[in-house]
Amino acid sequence: MIDYKQLDVWIASRQLANSIYTISKNFPKDEIFGLPQQIRKSAISIPSNIAEGIGRNHLKETTQFLYIARGSLFELETQIYIASDQGNINATTLEQITDDIEKCKKLLNGFISYYLKKKHEDHTNTKH
Repeated sequence: MIDYKQLDVWIASRQLANSIYTISKNFPKDEIFGLPQQIRKSAISIPSNIAEGIGRNHLKETTQFLYIARGSLFELETQIYIASDQGNINATTLEQITDDIEKCKKLLNGFISYYLKKKHEDHTNTKH
């Protein structure tokens, strides 16, 4: 079984989640149960679903959890743009976070492709 803690995609998504926690501490106090809480949930979901998928140790389930992580990443990206629209984060922070999100997208898409290829290879090998 793969050690998820060694995966670049898990490390990058964990760093992203920590960045989100840091920036969301500065959101207005009247938003405490709104957008900050939602973006934190989305951010936490990314590395959590990567870890859970690896922990399932089954290609189909792992791939399913990787897709869930990717969905959370896109959800987070949307919420970050809304936070920017609302004036909760400045342009510099928006650029930094969206760059981190793009990095995670590339890593996650690559990891999903790896699993889909592995799934296809395993399926092909069992037919012979």
